Amino acid sequence: MANLLIPIITILHVGLVPIAVAAAPPPVAADDRSALLAFLSNVSADDPGGAAPLADWGRSPEFCNWTGVVCGRPAEAVGERRVTQLVLAGRGLRGVVSPALGRLEFITVLDLSNNGFAGEIPAELGELSRLTQLSLANNLLEGTIPAGIGLLRKLYFLDLSCNRLSGGIPETLFCNCTALQYMDLANNSLAGDIPYSGECRLPSLRYLLLWSNDLSGPIPPALSNSSMLEWIDFESNYLAGELPSQMFDRLPRLQYLYLSYNNLSSHGGNTDLDPFFRSLKNCTRLQELELAGNNLGGKLPAFVGELSRVFRQIHLEDNAITGSIPPSISGLVNLTYLNLSNNQLNGSIPPEISRMRRLERLYLSNNLLTGEIPNSIGEMLHLGLVDLSGNRLVGTIPDTFSNLTQLRRLMLHHNHLYGSIPASLGDCLNLEILDLSYNGLQGRIPPRVAAMSSLKLYLNLSNNHLEGPLPLELSKMDMILALDLSENALAGTIPAQLGGCVALEYLNLSGNALRGALPAPVAALPFLQVLDVSRNQLSGELPGSLQVSTSLREANFSCNNFSGVVPRAGVLANLSAAAFRGNPGLCGYVPGIAVCGAARHARHRRAVLPAVVGIVAAVCVMLCAVGCRSMAAARSKRSGRQSVRLVDVEDQAEREHPRISYRELAEATGGFVQSSLIGAGRFGRVYEGTLRDGARVAVKVLDPKGGGEVSGSFKRECEVLRRTRHKNLVRVITTCSTATFHALVLPLMRYGSLEGNLYPPQHGGGDKSAGAIAGGGLDFGRLMSIVSDVAEGLAYLHHYAPVRVVHCDLKPSNVLLDDEMRAVISDFGIAKLISGAGAATVGESSSTNDESAPCNSITGLLQGSVGYIAPGGHPSPQGDVYSFGVMILELITGKRPTDVIFHEGLTLHDWVRRHYPHDVAAVVAHAPWQYAPPTTSPAAADVVVVELIELGLVCTQHSPALRPNMVDVCHEITLLNEALKRHAAVATDDDDDDGRSLSTTKDSLFSN
Repeated sequence: MANLLIPIITILHVGLVPIAVAAAPPPVAADDRSALLAFLSNVSADDPGGAAPLADWGRSPEFCNWTGVVCGRPAEAVGERRVTQLVLAGRGLRGVVSPALGRLEFITVLDLSNNGFAGEIPAELGELSRLTQLSLANNLLEGTIPAGIGLLRKLYFLDLSCNRLSGGIPETLFCNCTALQYMDLANNSLAGDIPYSGECRLPSLRYLLLWSNDLSGPIPPALSNSSMLEWIDFESNYLAGELPSQMFDRLPRLQYLYLSYNNLSSHGGNTDLDPFFRSLKNCTRLQELELAGNNLGGKLPAFVGELSRVFRQIHLEDNAITGSIPPSISGLVNLTYLNLSNNQLNGSIPPEISRMRRLERLYLSNNLLTGEIPNSIGEMLHLGLVDLSGNRLVGTIPDTFSNLTQLRRLMLHHNHLYGSIPASLGDCLNLEILDLSYNGLQGRIPPRVAAMSSLKLYLNLSNNHLEGPLPLELSKMDMILALDLSENALAGTIPAQLGGCVALEYLNLSGNALRGALPAPVAALPFLQVLDVSRNQLSGELPGSLQVSTSLREANFSCNNFSGVVPRAGVLANLSAAAFRGNPGLCGYVPGIAVCGAARHARHRRAVLPAVVGIVAAVCVMLCAVGCRSMAAARSKRSGRQSVRLVDVEDQAEREHPRISYRELAEATGGFVQSSLIGAGRFGRVYEGTLRDGARVAVKVLDPKGGGEVSGSFKRECEVLRRTRHKNLVRVITTCSTATFHALVLPLMRYGSLEGNLYPPQHGGGDKSAGAIAGGGLDFGRLMSIVSDVAEGLAYLHHYAPVRVVHCDLKPSNVLLDDEMRAVISDFGIAKLISGAGAATVGESSSTNDESAPCNSITGLLQGSVGYIAPGGHPSPQGDVYSFGVMILELITGKRPTDVIFHEGLTLHDWVRRHYPHDVAAVVAHAPWQYAPPTTSPAAADVVVVELIELGLVCTQHSPALRPNMVDVCHEITLLNEALKRHAAVATDDDDDDGRSLSTTKDSLFSN
């Protein structure tokens, strides 16, 4: 489904910030204190030593001052101060939720989300008659949802998502909880029907999120009783029956409708989509529609273009939709995302589609489309991705693709295209993936295309009729990860300059007519994992550099004219005889090929049998020819490209970082005691400790209950840390891994996380890991230094690392500050390595590769954290840029993005836009640097902060194509730091030149 930031209702979580408590409190209610202490007795994270999150509980009779407790003076309490809020979200707590909380009779807000609470939800919570907000999300709670919660008449916010709840949804939630505005029960194991019957009414309900459960039955028609609904998400369940045709026309406020991956059908025995789409005509605010993966039949209605003019995304992939694409679909002029892939659409691509000038991603792959690719596609200037693969398209590739300056991925493979490759494709300066394989393309590879240094992922021209030599310009692709030119008619030699493609992991030149030697620089590529040069006319000895390669895992040299000795060393010793078959001049110790010297010695001893030797040789040649032909035939029948196999991360990690035993780690952390705990997350916990050599370390222990998900996270983090080196990335000291225990040992960061310094414990946030910054707080100079460090780390990951990395979860808690106050990016547990041909590509991969998606997202497939996730939600460098922009705006405003979402229903970008530029004072009213002793002049900060606000806004634009890349961002921040230094040096001097240079750079960013 499309993954957006959740625009939660304006009134959500109102009052979650603790209010001031009087210095001389009046008498308190003993029942509230005893209830809190009973809750505390069931919390395993309590530490009498003072280091645990709830260390101050019980030390003072003034419980209104305890962490997370907010008191008030309700009128019914006759002047007594009673507990009105208990907010302990994200405190790393474990244990069970005590039934004693049911005695807090005046509580209105209870938030225990993002902890490790297990057991069941106590039924006593249903006795909290004044409760308005209840959040137990992101815990380990099991059992059923107590029916009594549905009897809370004042409850308007309910979030039980991302737990292990089972059983049915209580009918009381839909029939008695009439004040509900927000209900999130997603990502559990709830079963049965959605119990919204016709006689029930939830008149205020605006958000209903039930995705990723085991719900069955039909979509209840009674949803039309909730005419205020804006967001419906039933994705990834087992709902069945026909798509409703008399419901959505009664929901005029509906903006997001997610029904993907259920068992729904269309009308007329799954043959008629018209009734459903007609019911959407009254939904004039509808922005996103997702119906993917339901096997829906029928044709797209001719009036589809008459639906909501504010439509942004339509997902109809993975169905059985037939017929042609209606030309009227071009009426959806504000559409940015259209996915009709994996259906049975026929006919041609309507040229009118070019009227959708805001379209950014177009997926029409794996259909039965015929005809030519319309030239008008070049008029859709915002297109960043075009996937027309797996169809029956004919004709030539339009030259107009060169007009698409934002184009990053062009996939036309598995069609019937002919003619030459347009040289104008070389003008697509942002192109990262170009796949024209399995067509009938002819002629030479244009040098302008071969010289596209922007290609970062792969170039696939295999299985065509291309001829001529390999262009020397290929050496300019110094960032490409995979290159596949196999199954063509390419001739000449392999240029040694190809060794300039230093990032290559996959190289396939098989099935051509290449001759000469295999150049040593090509065999010595530092990250090459797969090399296939089979079925050519190559000769000479195999390069000696193959013996010492530490990256190569697969190779195929068969059916050439190679000669000499195959050494028993390196990867060559591990290859089978099939990798060398068809090279009569090769000999060595590989089983299945000739032993060096044996044939010559046999001829001296058995000269009397020359005829027999000749016959045997002839038979061998025939068998080789048959084998090579069979291999070629089998390859031509395969529809997919060979996948790139990444290195076994744990083996490599063991070689680079000596393992440490579990016993040593237990000793270092005092047995992983709570007093050593400095952080917790979805995949585990982080402890501080001291190794035997005195080194202070942070031990990240992954939760064994996470199973394969945690194992995948461990492997991903090891892979990223193994293959990247940068001063602004956390480094791994060593690892510890057994069948049931996985841990990373990292340097202990003296100043903790950026989040811990932004929201220190005394202000109601932060974590134990945050150290004290000398002088107290983050002044503007330090803030700019941190921003610069994080930008440089991201720029390295995206543009300069040997293998490009998408972090996927950039936020202040994942930015650490070392002893020199230098910021380093950490936590690569859900990062994405952008791999090569045949691998699922970032942003377009299926859910099978997203094995670590966190559950605090709008779908189980989304990666990241709410508030920091880019619209669309797919892991990509542009998504990291968005997260970086959110972090800038958070540093400027002092507001968590989730606070803005919960309180005002806005993204942080939208909130800043509402105040900027006319009210900058409101934007920076709570800026953290204003509370720290300044190390730079206020005048200098005032000049630069405006530019920093604009940088944050441009990085968080809705369209990924309009965001700058991290190289441009680093350049902008460098200018800001230079300006800050100049203004600090001459605080009273109005430097007009600075303003001009900054404005010029800002304009260039906004024009990207």
